[in-house]
Amino acid sequence: MTLISFASAKGSPGVTQTVAGLAALWPRDVIMADLDPIGGDTSVRYRAQDGKPLSLERGLVSLGAALRGGKPAELEDHLQTTEDGMSTLVGVSSPGQVQGLGTTWPHIAAALQTHPVDVLADCGRFAPGSPVTPVIERSAALVFVARSDMAALAHLRERLLALQEPLRIGAIDGVPVAVVLVGDPRDSRSVDDTARLLAAAGLRVQSLGVVSYDPKTVQELQSGSRRSLRRSLLVRSLTDITGRIQSMIASHDRDYQEAR
Repeated sequence: MTLISFASAKGSPGVTQTVAGLAALWPRDVIMADLDPIGGDTSVRYRAQDGKPLSLERGLVSLGAALRGGKPAELEDHLQTTEDGMSTLVGVSSPGQVQGLGTTWPHIAAALQTHPVDVLADCGRFAPGSPVTPVIERSAALVFVARSDMAALAHLRERLLALQEPLRIGAIDGVPVAVVLVGDPRDSRSVDDTARLLAAAGLRVQSLGVVSYDPKTVQELQSGSRRSLRRSLLVRSLTDITGRIQSMIASHDRDYQEAR
């Protein structure tokens, strides 16, 4: 189906919370993949269906081992289901394990891209040369999550400029890139300022809106109590972002087909 990657340019702006919130509200079946190269926290944040911790032995590391040498492997065999029913690919526990995955990253990317269920991939901090680059390159879209303050946006601009050529940002055959801000969803000015800042730098990157930073509500969403939260700023903002991501991907696909 569709592989969508999420990343940050610096620090911890809320990528994991945003991906988790989107996964909880996604309109189709979805897998949440923890690909953070400095070590993910899926096994810490979530519990298995039996209430026990998620296994660190089954996930990205076991998938990489199964795919080593280009051998065929089923992604489904390396997924775990959390106690709230989310299908997840548990990430690595240390940067050293990422290095151990070595040349399997292109095969991991192919397994995620070709899986029949949508995949939302938390790629952590992304920069040129990152080991998760093969995953980004095969994604239907790359969404950067950033704080709405000017210092964070300036850093994001410089990161996007560094990635513009390798990812062919803005090109019809490149990866469509967008930005989601974390802050007050009612702050439309930040969205407009971001769009102007990136456009002035010659970056063809969409500004999709603002997600409310609310980890507590994300946890409640994952527990299944969505009806009581449907009027919350977080749920409304995530719902809006979901639609805009899907519209962006559909628009890029149409443009690509027309250009062929």
